[in-house]
Amino acid sequence: MMDFDFIRELNKHEDTKIILLVMDGLGGLPIQPGGPTELEQARTPNFDDLARHGLCGLHVPVRPGITPGSGPSHLGLFGYDPLRYQVGRGVLSALGIDFDLRNSDVAARGNFCSIDENGLVTDRRAGRIPTEKNRELCALLRNIELPGVELFVETVKEHRIVLVLRGEDLEADIADTDPEEVGAKPLEPEALTTESRKTADLVKNFLEQAGTILAGHHPANMLLLRGFAKKPDWPSFEQIYGLRAAAIAGYPMYRGVAKLVGMEALQAVDGVEREFQVVRDRWRDFDFFYVHVKHTDSAGEDGDFERKVSLIEEVDRQIPSLIELDPDVLIVTGDHSTPALLKHHSWHPVPTLLWSKHCRQDNVEQFGERACMQGGLGPRFPATDLLPLAMANALRLEKFGA
Repeated sequence: MMDFDFIRELNKHEDTKIILLVMDGLGGLPIQPGGPTELEQARTPNFDDLARHGLCGLHVPVRPGITPGSGPSHLGLFGYDPLRYQVGRGVLSALGIDFDLRNSDVAARGNFCSIDENGLVTDRRAGRIPTEKNRELCALLRNIELPGVELFVETVKEHRIVLVLRGEDLEADIADTDPEEVGAKPLEPEALTTESRKTADLVKNFLEQAGTILAGHHPANMLLLRGFAKKPDWPSFEQIYGLRAAAIAGYPMYRGVAKLVGMEALQAVDGVEREFQVVRDRWRDFDFFYVHVKHTDSAGEDGDFERKVSLIEEVDRQIPSLIELDPDVLIVTGDHSTPALLKHHSWHPVPTLLWSKHCRQDNVEQFGERACMQGGLGPRFPATDLLPLAMANALRLEKFGA
């Protein structure tokens, strides 16, 4: 596990720049036995060139065999041990839309979903309704009144919302109501501790009223909630690493996890080319750039192998615009694996390449899962090792000991 006090003591200032490019859900699996993964099938001449002149491997987001959510897997990439630094996605989503979240608030991430006449979930994402429709439904849900608390229902994007409860004696140890499968009924918001019973009862009341309001709005005729949480107090990224850090992410949840660790979330834009343009525009202002590409994960969750391949190729075509900035370290990886074969996150280690002006080269010739197994970073290294390696390759760590 990363020792933040230790790494802080070794920090030194250098005028060097680090880019962490995260293609969400990058890792994959072959559709046919023995065939290529999405990354292996993609034509990626720029990634392959970086791999030939850098170091490759496969990182483990949390622990071997554990399938991670996006929050824990990103925290691992930022050097925060996901088992020690845990937070529900409600907090990340709230911060990601710049909601003024107080330490005493309880936040949850919500999905509009579709249920049938028997109350069974038929689509956990309500057909990914347009964001504008989401806003209309949130406006209706704000009419709900709960005793003794202030209620906030905020649009995130497409089918996703944030629910925030503000009041006294609220706790967030509440089970998710999302069954995470179709054909099942939404679950009850069960209190996991005695202290959370009041909040769980309020959430149950909210969902009962929400079900009545949404009944005539198919496909978005119910809500699923998960990731109940309160805002934690953690050491910031800059305090630990001495890096002025910027986040370029279009999707609110990823802006939220970056803001949680003290990064500055820059202008939210859609599309790889526009995201890379933000990096170029703000290149002089920061030491560290976290750049997030979302749609590779969406394609994997949709089971669309070819679209995921195409999206990886699109990112590769834009890589020269980052290289032209002359970064000292460029890391390309994913936060977790989302194979199209499985249509959801998986436990498989994630392809990773680290290029720098000072790294030793391994023998990897192509950026892909099987090639990365043979790379110098190793076939299974902890995601939390990436930031110290980046710092070292950027000449930002002092020698340890005499």
